[in-house]
Amino acid sequence: MRRDALVAVACFVVGLLLLAANAYQHRWAAAPLFVGPLAISCVGVLVRRSRPLLSLGLGVVALLGDFAMGPSLGTVLIVTDNLYAGVRYGPRALGRWMLGITSVGAVVMGVIGGALFRHWSAAAVFLVQGGLVGMTPVFTAMIVRQLEDQATSERARAEQVARLAELDRAAAVQAERARMARELHDMIANHFSAIAIQSTAVLSRRDLDAQTVRKVLESIRENSVEGMGEMRAMIGLLRQDGEEPEATRRRVAEAEELAERAREAGLDVRMRVDGDVRELPASVDLAGYRIVQESLTNALRHGGKAADVVIGYLPGLVTLTVDNPVGGARLGPPGAGARLGPPGAGARLGPPGAGARLGPPGAGAGIIGMRERTNLVGGVFEAGPHNDDWRVRAELPTREVV
Repeated sequence: MRRDALVAVACFVVGLLLLAANAYQHRWAAAPLFVGPLAISCVGVLVRRSRPLLSLGLGVVALLGDFAMGPSLGTVLIVTDNLYAGVRYGPRALGRWMLGITSVGAVVMGVIGGALFRHWSAAAVFLVQGGLVGMTPVFTAMIVRQLEDQATSERARAEQVARLAELDRAAAVQAERARMARELHDMIANHFSAIAIQSTAVLSRRDLDAQTVRKVLESIRENSVEGMGEMRAMIGLLRQDGEEPEATRRRVAEAEELAERAREAGLDVRMRVDGDVRELPASVDLAGYRIVQESLTNALRHGGKAADVVIGYLPGLVTLTVDNPVGGARLGPPGAGARLGPPGAGARLGPPGAGARLGPPGAGAGIIGMRERTNLVGGVFEAGPHNDDWRVRAELPTREVV
């Protein structure tokens, strides 16, 4: 408002100077009479932003009064600002109406000028003057308003893109955290579960001979070393800048190593491979390997004394099936008495009353992780009782690698 007031005062002063310089048409009115329309148009400048329609109305009134007496150059110039302010700051539809009105007005002025002076050049001069006074400020205001609307739209679009980018970043971070959680669980749970089971069995039994204890301790050490090795590999992968998936890639074809570790931990693993072993996509290979690993870990924790693993290579598909009895698992030599109960039953190690119990919190995370891995590669996963066994089965879609 203060800026508009200063502009209005400046316009009034300039208008007075133009009147003093005789910049008006001398008809019947003296110069002081032109001050009235000039002041009215300057009031329109004062309210150009706060009351744009009032500014437009004052400009029209000033223009009509000025033309009735002269017109004068100062008032005509200030009225163009009144027209501009009314279209730019007023209702959006006003611009189209004003453009039509000023166009018709310019044509009417051209006709009147040609009729008064009886020459086409006079008509052209009046037409151009009418266009400059009326159409130019209206058209300019419409262009400026359109540019402002486009800038507002671009800012809104940029803010929306920024919000979407932030959501994508948050989703990517969450997905990466979930992936890291799956990897850490699948890598470490297998080794640590074997260590916990074997160490608890040794502590709960006091009648084991030295050879059996040594064998169990060797298995514990091997699982510890391998777990630390996989942990270091994961940490190294997280620290490096580039991506080297082959350096830490696990393959379904390496599942026999998992079976061998489970056998060392006391689980009788019978493995069968149906079909021709072939190269699989990296995502399918890793998912299949981790599913077999977690299934054997769960069998070691909660299952029976044996597990059957069947890997089937079918056209466009690889199937993984792990069956194990739900009760009666023994650890150590016959008669050792270390048992693992059915899934979720709270596995107990050692003779009755020994109090050694293995059933770690969050054991269900393994099933959740296997299901997530299967879903990520577009496969089908199921886990639950099957006849007298506990079955884990996954079907992972694949493609032939050329």
